[in-house]
Amino acid sequence: MRAVVVESYFGNASQVAETIATTLRERGASVEVYDAASAPPRLEADLILICAPTHNLSLPSASSRAQAVQRGAPQPAEPGVQEWLDEVTALTGRVVAIGTTAGSRFTGSAAKAIVKRVARKGIRAERGPEFVVNATAGPLRTGEIERARDWALSVVAGSSGQK
Repeated sequence: MRAVVVESYFGNASQVAETIATTLRERGASVEVYDAASAPPRLEADLILICAPTHNLSLPSASSRAQAVQRGAPQPAEPGVQEWLDEVTALTGRVVAIGTTAGSRFTGSAAKAIVKRVARKGIRAERGPEFVVNATAGPLRTGEIERARDWALSVVAGSSGQK
């Protein structure tokens, strides 16, 4: 089984996560997708993919979620990935962190923040790809959905697939 935990506000991170989940399912994998607000604190899977948007150089926080709502995002489900990771008791399997970002050198990385937070729990996580959005609310840059699909295919093939 594969598990995907996602937090999304304007739908971009969800679109990436669902594309990856769909691609894995098309290749015969069993995939469970969880919103971070409903993800269990213990997950065991061949692959645990954690996906979040980059907010203020890192993971979304209560204040950055409020800012997203002011910019037109629907009211978010809480807790988000950051709070879920604080409550995690075990992640058993290959853990990979991915995220969405504005693509500039100075925008930070939710994926990097996920890897660091998971490491504090004594759990090893890999940093996967970042998917670029054109603006705060998106949409994803042209070609990013195809890149998510290609990354998922690389996972099926057994490579790390960092692109």
